[in-house]
Amino acid sequence: MTQVRLRNITKRFGATVAVADVTLDIASGEFICLLGASGCGKTTLLRILGGFARPDSGEVLANGKRVDTLPPNQREVGFVFQSYALFPTKTVAENIGFGLAIRRRSKDEIARRVAELCDLTRLRGMEGRYPHELSGGQQQRVALARALAPEPSILLLDEPLSALDAKIRAHLRTEIRGIVDRLKVTTVYVTHDQEEALAIADRVAVMDAGRILQVDSPMNVYLHPAQRFVADFVGINNALPGRPLGAASVEVNGFALDTTVPEPLRGATSILVCIRPEHVILAAPGAAPPGGTGTLAAVTFAGATVRVRLAVPGGHELLADVPTHEWQALGIAQGDTVNWRVRPGTPVLLPGGNG
Repeated sequence: MTQVRLRNITKRFGATVAVADVTLDIASGEFICLLGASGCGKTTLLRILGGFARPDSGEVLANGKRVDTLPPNQREVGFVFQSYALFPTKTVAENIGFGLAIRRRSKDEIARRVAELCDLTRLRGMEGRYPHELSGGQQQRVALARALAPEPSILLLDEPLSALDAKIRAHLRTEIRGIVDRLKVTTVYVTHDQEEALAIADRVAVMDAGRILQVDSPMNVYLHPAQRFVADFVGINNALPGRPLGAASVEVNGFALDTTVPEPLRGATSILVCIRPEHVILAAPGAAPPGGTGTLAAVTFAGATVRVRLAVPGGHELLADVPTHEWQALGIAQGDTVNWRVRPGTPVLLPGGNG
């Protein structure tokens, strides 16, 4: 397995800084996702790792050896492109074995490796088909098998599921993670899909404007965002102005929420209180101790949950996700006035308070 280190990587395209002084350590066998919107620099960073782009400054190291000056074929890297980039005139077997053929491996060795990977990626029986005879999910598995054929020490994937529908994406991301775990290959996966990143990664690196803003486990990135951008980009976020009330509560919308106030924020006059919709609890007036009040401005049924948009005093809005069975028991409807409160300890407090 291979440990990867990026040290102060910067890449410019004219006046545009695509990657800005990025430093990142990736452990041997780790599966890390670079997550961000289009244009944030994640694909550029991946291409620098793969040798398809040269940084203007900084270093890329694999197991302590500097590799940023090496071409892709000398880096022991497998790359799965967003478009799959399969050869249309080659069969599944020929696509998978292509990297081994150009390395002049024997026909017997290529055949063995192709058979292994077809079994691993559930392509057995499709070896003689051409890409146009395959579904999108099958093409994605061919591209993955081709990248894995030379037994790379690092696997790089550039939004490999973006062209597929939601159900296939969910299934294939689980397959990809299972294959990577079995092979124990260090993996860097680029995506703009927050759900995908949270579901598949050991750690998530959230990027914006060429910089990595936070690197942490999926759960910590979601529950403990380090700054407003991360809170807004990863999941749905309610951001309301508030003020600290000592060390264990904050005032929001005229009432107190129980939560630990970080020491640097305890003396602030105004802070930002970030609340996830699933942490908002609704009740009909009189049915529970009152907290805040709001008017049900919109109600959207989403299967397992009902998403409610509350208009709350001060001109703010608050989203709440209520399990459908709980919503049915509430007996409230759009236009009603309701009470709301927040599960203790769940708000995330950040500097600033203009909402």
